Amino acid sequence: MAAVIVDTPNSLTQFVGKEIGVSDWLTVSQERIAQFAEATEDRQWIHLDRKRAEKESPYGTTIAHGFLTLSMISRFMKDVIQVRTGVGMAINYGLNRVRFPSPVRAGSKIRARVTLLTIKELPAAHEAAFSVIIESEGGDKPCCVAESIVRYYR
Repeated sequence: MAAVIVDTPNSLTQFVGKEIGVSDWLTVSQERIAQFAEATEDRQWIHLDRKRAEKESPYGTTIAHGFLTLSMISRFMKDVIQVRTGVGMAINYGLNRVRFPSPVRAGSKIRARVTLLTIKELPAAHEAAFSVIIESEGGDKPCCVAESIVRYYR
C-alpha cells in the first residue's frame, strides 16, 4: 500500500480518530531475530534455538523478541504516513500502553494498522499520538498494540 502523503504536520488533523492506513507486509526472518538478539544481548533460547523451540516451546518454533516487533513501528509508520514539508526532524517521543498479545513466529509476516488518535501544536513542534496495531499474517490476535508518540519539529 502506498503511503498517505500530507503537506504539513497540521494537515494531519483531518485523520484524527481515523485509520490512516496499513503498512506493507514484512517477513521476520530468523536472521533478523538473531541480529536483534546480538544487538540487545537477549539470547534466550525461545528466540535462537530452533530445535529446542520445536520440542519445548508452545509456539513450535523460535519467536521474535517483543521489543523487535515494537521497534518495527518506525519502519511501518514510514510505509503508512509521510509529511512532505514543515518538518525539520521527526522524533520518536515515546510510547504508551504497549502490549504483546501474541507471538511473532520466525518466518512469519507482520504489518501495522495506524490510526491517528490526537495531534496538538506545541511551541516548536506538532505532537501526534498514533495507535499502532501490529498483526501477523493469519493470526487471530495482534502481536503488538502500542500508542506511539511522534514529534514533528519545524
